[in-house]
Amino acid sequence: MEPLEIQIADVIAMHPEYHSAVESKQGTGEYFPVEDGRSNPFLHMGLHLAIRGQLAPDRPAGFAGLYRNIAARRRDIHEVEHQLMDTLAESLWTAQRQGLPPDEKAYLDQIRRLAGNR
Repeated sequence: MEPLEIQIADVIAMHPEYHSAVESKQGTGEYFPVEDGRSNPFLHMGLHLAIRGQLAPDRPAGFAGLYRNIAARRRDIHEVEHQLMDTLAESLWTAQRQGLPPDEKAYLDQIRRLAGNR
């Protein structure tokens, strides 16, 4: 498998609750309304991949070191990624709402807070 395929398989394996959606031929076209208490499994897993995709290029600059710092303290990579995903999703939502590119400085500031670095 290619490196990205390995990452995708790893993220899917971390989420057995989403296996039926992944295996479903209709899963990608299904609607997942938040009002019904459902999260979109594809968005969720995609955010895991986005966080992992920021590591190798260290983009935004400093992200990889902060990730390692948080991971060393918490040791549960799945939970670390969830915390970072919340920050990433909020950053993207804010940018979309404002019609601007994501604010990398504000994003990193939030991650620094998670890492305990002010």
